[in-house]
Amino acid sequence: MDLERVKEILTSDEEIAVHFHGVPIWIESVDQTSSMAVISARGSHEEKQLVSIDGLEE
Repeated sequence: MDLERVKEILTSDEEIAVHFHGVPIWIESVDQTSSMAVISARGSHEEKQLVSIDGLEE
């Protein structure tokens, strides 16, 4: 996924399905400088991961 699409998803009022390696996730935030995103599994905002946005898919 590209940075512009990640930013669109973060600011959208709609719930947009995003996956990381086939697992449904929420995008918590994105670092535009490094193109890294903080994600968490849907249903569990407790465990967060820092991942490259290249691994995110709609």
